[in-house]
Amino acid sequence: MLQEDRALPMDEFKLLIVDDSEDDVYLLMHALRKGGLNANHTHVESKCELRDALENQGPWDLVITDHNMVIFNSTEALQIVREYSNDLSVIIVSGDIAEKTAIDSMKEGGAQDFIMKDNLARLVPVITRELKQNESRKAKLQAEANYHYLAYHDTLTDLVNRREFENRLSQALQDAKSSQETHIFMFLDLDQFKIINDTCGHLAGDEMLVKVTQTLKNEIKERDTLARLGGDEFGILLKNHTKKQALQIAADIRSSVASMRFIWQKKTFDTAISIGIVQIDESVSDQQELLACADIACYASKDKSQDGVTWYSEDDHDLNRRRSDMHWAPRIKQAALQDKFVLYLQPMTNLQSEVGLHAEFLVRMDEGEGLIPPGAFMPAAERYNLMPTIDRWVVKNVFKYLDESELGRQEQGTYFVNLSGSTLSDQSFFDYIKQLQKEHNINPQLICFEITETEAINNLVDVVEFIIDIREKGFKFALDDFGVGLSSFTYLKTIPVDFLKIDGGFVKNMLNDPIDQGIVDACNHIAHAAGLKTVAEFVEDAPTLDALISMGVDFGQGYHMAKPGPLVTVTRSIVA
Repeated sequence: MLQEDRALPMDEFKLLIVDDSEDDVYLLMHALRKGGLNANHTHVESKCELRDALENQGPWDLVITDHNMVIFNSTEALQIVREYSNDLSVIIVSGDIAEKTAIDSMKEGGAQDFIMKDNLARLVPVITRELKQNESRKAKLQAEANYHYLAYHDTLTDLVNRREFENRLSQALQDAKSSQETHIFMFLDLDQFKIINDTCGHLAGDEMLVKVTQTLKNEIKERDTLARLGGDEFGILLKNHTKKQALQIAADIRSSVASMRFIWQKKTFDTAISIGIVQIDESVSDQQELLACADIACYASKDKSQDGVTWYSEDDHDLNRRRSDMHWAPRIKQAALQDKFVLYLQPMTNLQSEVGLHAEFLVRMDEGEGLIPPGAFMPAAERYNLMPTIDRWVVKNVFKYLDESELGRQEQGTYFVNLSGSTLSDQSFFDYIKQLQKEHNINPQLICFEITETEAINNLVDVVEFIIDIREKGFKFALDDFGVGLSSFTYLKTIPVDFLKIDGGFVKNMLNDPIDQGIVDACNHIAHAAGLKTVAEFVEDAPTLDALISMGVDFGQGYHMAKPGPLVTVTRSIVA
């Protein structure tokens, strides 16, 4: 769990004084109290006492040490403090330290300042300065720790996220190959999640995921890894388990999930979970094979009428048939190579005073027998890490179209282009965009890349780094499907974007549900407070459009205004 910073008032701090004179300690404390500071202090006189205080009585906010003492001096005191912490502030207060010695102590020993005992008027200002700097340093360290934590954990469930889980899977596979150990990978998928999400909304879905997480935690040991892989999918890595043990754990999990029942607003929903299991041993070629096999086994479990657990075996004819049915990967690769993808464009409506064309580029697949919608092949692309392939094709052809149509050199307007989290993790993608922009001479301020809120949070470090870099080049960025997470507003402070696209699930039902309407209104107000423009998705009728205009939402996108269409058709209609 993320830890909160310890709140420390400026007039209350924990002080460690190293001095062999009780009288000098009294004078120091008197000066602090006179200056309005209240220190909870401890006095030590020897190296042994100093080490004990640092190790067993901390944490400390500040150390004050005399220079010349009978047993040791400030140089030795500094060495001991630095063994304990490089960040703990140390001030030398002495009656006879030479200026050169004091400066050397600051440069080499890491002391923050030195004060002569005949000039204690400096003491309070120096300590006040150091306490403020300490708080700033602590806040920075805590922010870095939280930032690192978010990079490897799911924010809703606090579980390990997909990226970190795949790292652990890879390590387990290496262990299996080098030491012939046998581990187990379980792929779990909730059976009723979509029904609950569609019927009761995202808040109910999130609540169910949290409850299921706790149930799963109770069924595994601390040495094992439980992760949320995305949506309603979980992964479990069992270290050094047998097939018999794994099957028993799977049975216990299904029993516990089935008995938990989920209640939302007096409605009770049955809960169930399907599980695919793969043994991790030296015969598995790589991590992607593990994920594919577990995925196949899990979806085979969903088709079983009673026992929702499937152990993956290469000799299982049904699983082999399912594997052959998973044909999208080569078709996606071929479509990218042979330009079998097709760009569509969906214009947005300016609801306030914005000018210029605002529209979103979308992608279809055309294999000669009619267009294939993205919902048919995108899940497979995400599953087999082919989103970067699609994203590169889309960006390349968007830039080409904007160049050839001259739309890319206008002064006003915004063209939205979807990107995936895995694409933003590709270090070479940023250079690819810069190359295309230079090649086609596109005005970067016309391009707004967008990523869903969930993808952004799951790939937070890479996403933030990419956005900062791309915005420095003049491009814009949007956060799509905003509002679906419990911590949505928190991340507006972390993710630097220009547009906020309010999730259509709230927009399309806002006139019938005051909670949805309140969420849309809140998203719009918070976005405007942060200096962002807003886009409402799934605007399907005139009353909804009128309500959005009254709220002050900047743009509307949906079938009521314009359906996605071929580039030439949409462009002609706009010009006309």
